Amino acid sequence: MNKITLPNGLTVIYEKKKTNSVVIEIMVKVGSNLELPSERGVSHFIEHMLFEGTTKRPTNWHISNEIEKIGGDFNAYTTNERTCFYVKILKKHFKIGVDVLADLIQNSMFKTSELEKEKNVVIKEIDMIHDEPRYYQWDLLLRNLFTKHPTKNPVYGDRKVIRGLTREKVLNYFNKYYVPNNIVISVVGDVKDWKQEITKKFTFEKGKDIKRVSVKEPLAKKCTIKKEKRNIASTYATMGFKTVPLKHKDSYVLEVINGILGRGQSGKMFTEIRGKRGLAYDVGTQHIAEPTYGYFAVYASVDKKKLPLAKKMILAEFEKLQQITEKDLKESKTYIEGEYLLELEDSQKVADQLLFYEQAGDAKSMKRFVKKIKQVNISDVKRVAKKYFKNYTMAIVEGK
Repeated sequence: MNKITLPNGLTVIYEKKKTNSVVIEIMVKVGSNLELPSERGVSHFIEHMLFEGTTKRPTNWHISNEIEKIGGDFNAYTTNERTCFYVKILKKHFKIGVDVLADLIQNSMFKTSELEKEKNVVIKEIDMIHDEPRYYQWDLLLRNLFTKHPTKNPVYGDRKVIRGLTREKVLNYFNKYYVPNNIVISVVGDVKDWKQEITKKFTFEKGKDIKRVSVKEPLAKKCTIKKEKRNIASTYATMGFKTVPLKHKDSYVLEVINGILGRGQSGKMFTEIRGKRGLAYDVGTQHIAEPTYGYFAVYASVDKKKLPLAKKMILAEFEKLQQITEKDLKESKTYIEGEYLLELEDSQKVADQLLFYEQAGDAKSMKRFVKKIKQVNISDVKRVAKKYFKNYTMAIVEGK
């Protein structure tokens, strides 16, 4: 892995991978967590707008056709912590991929007509999430799990804020955060001229340093339940616990616990709740460890009348972590190793993970992940389970 910083502050990470393709991915270190109340949703909105026309490629068609006509793939996403754009193309088209991404970042026009059109698209996306309880349950959970940390606010933002966005507001936000000293680019493939090409194309000037305020999230002192009723057949329930950010040593232990409880159809939650009793159709666990926050959650879709029993069984599985065996521990570790390394067969996943770990502190720590997992022992699991799985927040989208 090679990592350089250009004179304008842009960081570039190159990972050589013998393959016919090359992936170029840009991470802008801004997401919904940096937004003020009057800006909620603008990070995600800008992600949309960057595909709506540049001075060189004036429409969405001109941008998408540039990549699709050579058989490539391109996409973008926004999270609480970052906004990413990537292209995956044949390595012989590397220069085209760099040119398209550099064009999006440096020459987007933000035309008022496109801005008004995209407002409707984003609001429709918000409506779709609210209409689908499988997605909405996570918004309901995070809104009630966190009390101070901005992760409680949904990435897609606020309808009222979106409707009130002006070109000036969007450009002010864009010009503040879309600067080279707040951007990291990863290149994964087998190309020789990566440094020269990126230096040549990304010529924008360094911006002001970004001030980031650290928010200390208070510990949960009691269990809380938030319920919303819907005219739907199933009940969707999530149970969440506040944990730790990625750099904390306990995040690796929590990942092992996730492997014990939630892996596929052999995890203990699935086995006990669906496999043996048929209480739920969709059941599993999720461990999220980001640069500034972390949480652990269990989710299950059940009949309303079966929810009390399902909840009792979920809590019982957390208690059983105090009696895990070496076999449980070993199977979780081999599951995590296999899933992680197989995922990294995909060049785009490598590009994404390099950026993820770079934002958390150091891209090289991506390569130490499996080693850290292997160091977890039974006493670690017992200690971490006792420490974090005390006071839960439960979000319920209740059906008929």
